[in-house]
Amino acid sequence: MRMLTSLLSGYLCRRKPSNGQSCNFSSNSGKDGLSIEEDAERKIGWLLKMIFVGTASVVAYQFFPYMDNLMQQSVSLLQVKDPLFKRMGASRLARFAIDDERRMRIVEMGGAAELLNMLGTAKDQRTRKEALKALAALSFSDEAVGALYRSGAISVIKSTPDYLEDADFMKYKSNLLKKFQDLTYDVQS
Repeated sequence: MRMLTSLLSGYLCRRKPSNGQSCNFSSNSGKDGLSIEEDAERKIGWLLKMIFVGTASVVAYQFFPYMDNLMQQSVSLLQVKDPLFKRMGASRLARFAIDDERRMRIVEMGGAAELLNMLGTAKDQRTRKEALKALAALSFSDEAVGALYRSGAISVIKSTPDYLEDADFMKYKSNLLKKFQDLTYDVQS
């Protein structure tokens, strides 16, 4: 843009006007003209950034009311017979369980009971692993651990077969049992 302006002004101001006026279109010198242009570009950049932030805020405000619906759909995926869909639902619940409020919301929707049912009835290791991973994500809340205990989680977790070759599986299982033990729930039963 500056290059085009300089070429255009050079073309328009080839000869000196007869009345002695210079061809500057503003009273500022060339250096000040550049700083004014830079200032204008900076302000326009900030304006565009603010429009983007405002648009992103509006979109986020419209999206967050659907979070409960997404959690409910994830719990519903645990009830499907296909193990792939069960794993997808458990994985989504593990990602949603980021604070105590959401963990308890998952428990209230029946997600904890469905995860325990999934863990007890799963026929393959990957499905059991996703169920344990989601239960481990829920276990960061002491209230959720209490709800898991009342649902009979200890016996279901202890009855799952060990997969010594899968370190993550064993880590999830041992962390869950340790969490029950730390909160003085009877793990021996």
